[in-house]
Amino acid sequence: MRPDAVRLALDTELAAVRRRHAEPPRVLDVGGGSGVWAVPLAAAGCLVTVVDPSPNALATLQRRAVEAGVADHVTAVQGDSDALSDLVPAGRADLVLGHGVLEVVDDLAAALSQLAGAAAPGGAVSVLVANRYSALINRVLAGRLVDARQLLDDPEGQLPGDTLKRRFDVESLRAALSAAGLDVELLQGYGVVADLVPGAVLESNPGAAEALAQLEVAAATQPPLRDVASRLHALARRP
Repeated sequence: MRPDAVRLALDTELAAVRRRHAEPPRVLDVGGGSGVWAVPLAAAGCLVTVVDPSPNALATLQRRAVEAGVADHVTAVQGDSDALSDLVPAGRADLVLGHGVLEVVDDLAAALSQLAGAAAPGGAVSVLVANRYSALINRVLAGRLVDARQLLDDPEGQLPGDTLKRRFDVESLRAALSAAGLDVELLQGYGVVADLVPGAVLESNPGAAEALAQLEVAAATQPPLRDVASRLHALARRP
């Protein structure tokens, strides 16, 4: 598997968990749906609980877990992030994932409080969110200049009729996590340069895909490249 900035950060965190105690790391994946993150983490030896409102997504998760031989490491729970404290024990997870969640919740502060409360003391919360500046640049390149200006001016980075309730920039994400009582330890880009390289270039140049993956990891923490990535990833710790 090629390097991936988010997976490298999660691997580092889970290695630290394993050094702290002998039990398998306990991971809570909120909005984890079909198991894109949960199944590989279970295959790496974690005990993963996935909370998602979609029964269809959870059915896909369970099927993928069976196919990967990790069904005994994955627990599926149907429910919403705003009711997390009613669905799973508080303060138990070594690592809480909220990937693609904060953009769609009605109450951002409440959702972050739920994620933070699910983490054990000293545990980590990983969030992956849409970046407003990347969305702005994409609208400019597509000639949608009115939308681009709306993304720049709207404090939530939202467009009329948008499926997302908000987009983030580096400072707004850091501020939201800090307001939830979390200590931000890492804030990096995800999809910094990878989407800029045509597939034909990667197919026609041996070693290009590996070089691009290495460049992506190196650029992930380098402003201003980080600040215009497709998505922003943060790892924050519960004190």
